[in-house]
Amino acid sequence: MKRYPRDMSGYGATPPFAQWPSKGRIALQLVLNYEEGGENNILHGDKASEAFLSEIVGAAAWPNQRHVNMESIYEYGARAGFWRLHRIMKHLPVTVYGVATALARAPEQVAAMKTAGWEIASHGLKWVDYKDASIESEAADMAEAIRLHTEVVGTPPRGWYTGRSSENTLKLAAKTGQFKYLADTYADDLPYWMEFGEIDQLIIPYTLDANDMRFATPQGFNSGDQFYTYLKDSFDTLYKEGGRMMSIGLHCRLIGRPGRAAALQRFIDYANTHDDVWFATREEIADHWVATHPNRRFNRPSHMTKDIFVEAYGGVFEHSPWVAERAHKLELGPMHDNATGLHSALCRVFRSATDAKRLEVLVAHPDLAGKLAAAQRLTAASASEQAEAGLDALTDGERAEFTKMNLNYVKKHGFPFIIAVRDHDKKGILNAFKTRIANDQATELTEACLQVERIAELRLQDLLPR
Repeated sequence: MKRYPRDMSGYGATPPFAQWPSKGRIALQLVLNYEEGGENNILHGDKASEAFLSEIVGAAAWPNQRHVNMESIYEYGARAGFWRLHRIMKHLPVTVYGVATALARAPEQVAAMKTAGWEIASHGLKWVDYKDASIESEAADMAEAIRLHTEVVGTPPRGWYTGRSSENTLKLAAKTGQFKYLADTYADDLPYWMEFGEIDQLIIPYTLDANDMRFATPQGFNSGDQFYTYLKDSFDTLYKEGGRMMSIGLHCRLIGRPGRAAALQRFIDYANTHDDVWFATREEIADHWVATHPNRRFNRPSHMTKDIFVEAYGGVFEHSPWVAERAHKLELGPMHDNATGLHSALCRVFRSATDAKRLEVLVAHPDLAGKLAAAQRLTAASASEQAEAGLDALTDGERAEFTKMNLNYVKKHGFPFIIAVRDHDKKGILNAFKTRIANDQATELTEACLQVERIAELRLQDLLPR
């Protein structure tokens, strides 16, 4: 059974209305990454010096050596950059992504964070890369990060962001049961839920674009003006759309430099000129989302066994369970756990079938207002559809007209007249009947197949989200 784990669908074309507090049009979220003292360093037991996110663009790790210049750049973040940012943001809600070992080496900074009322989330044990880590070692580091964070801060972290994560990070963090939210994704402008077994885990995606890290990457920001303009344009777009979240990623050693900090101040001032801006910590956003948009579990098609899948969707294409049987073998994933996605999978099977198999599906459909309807032997779906169009309450004259057209149509084309009756009223169905009976065989076969797909789409909309 092929299953694709990535969710390429998300909220689709119509994201939920966030309903931010105080009628906020946008939730504005400032993240201060505190990593200074937790970076790669042989003093910290690492094999080499740090090489990531500093003024030394293109820096290389030095195996078994201290890189004193690199160390001093990180030291600047703790000694000067943090305090400059603290002066700018101490009256605002801020979430700190705190590397546990860095927090342990920053008692004054932690005290200032707490005095300002900032949320201190966990940024892992050390500012290192976990892409090649074993599940066991990453889980052990995560447990130690939680323990050390709690010891240093006085309260356990309620949010988690590794940053340089592995494919196991989200699952491991969710399984701790520790966190209101996880942030190791960049997949949306809104929080969303992920399910790990019986665990419903809220995800509050982070950002790498509205992030001062781009001062330290090729083709990134070269000046504070570029950073300000990017933040302003992002804010304007999200504010206009309404009901979105904007995260801004900050680092003490980067935006804390005087030539860049001014851009951050300008942006905060700009945001404050707008009404209905909700400055919030990520924990506050999580609390709001849990209360307003709780996870709603349902039996997801991509998780179903073959038998359950066929039982649920085998009648979507009339009396043709083979369509569902073949669809179950496709590479299904979260994108197929909604009406549009599952319709796509079923239609792929129908369209790729032989002409004879597709004709079987057409022939399986009942005549409109025919003998099966009169005998009340239609499937539940067909009976409901025909009733919605008023075909269960025809006059004797209308019934005679349908009967005559059914006979003539089948005699000419070899299959019943098929139309998505829920798209039409009784008059429209009769008009379509009279028009289409004159079509040539190829044209009508194509149209009948399109109508079969449309009927399936409407049925799935009754069964699944979107």
